[in-house]
Amino acid sequence: MSAININKSNFVDEVIRSDRPVLLDFWAPWCGPCRMVGPILEEIAQERGDIKVGKINVDEQPELAAKFGVMGIPTLAVLKNGKITAQATGARPKSQILGLL
Repeated sequence: MSAININKSNFVDEVIRSDRPVLLDFWAPWCGPCRMVGPILEEIAQERGDIKVGKINVDEQPELAAKFGVMGIPTLAVLKNGKITAQATGARPKSQILGLL
């Protein structure tokens, strides 16, 4: 499965009501570190059927970014049962991203 684009209209169904943990990536197309993390997240989405990977473009979804208190990107957040269990800002290697899960 590949990463899902998350927006206001699908946020509740895809994230809050998800039956598995969700790894959210808050990013923007102009962000260099975001472009470094993107392929890693796609790889994780392909490898791990037990989680869902979602991408939120902060330029297009500022309300969702504000809801999570995103001050810098990339910001990664892990939600389980609709609650944040881990959050980290900045580019990270795959091992550290998997460690958030």
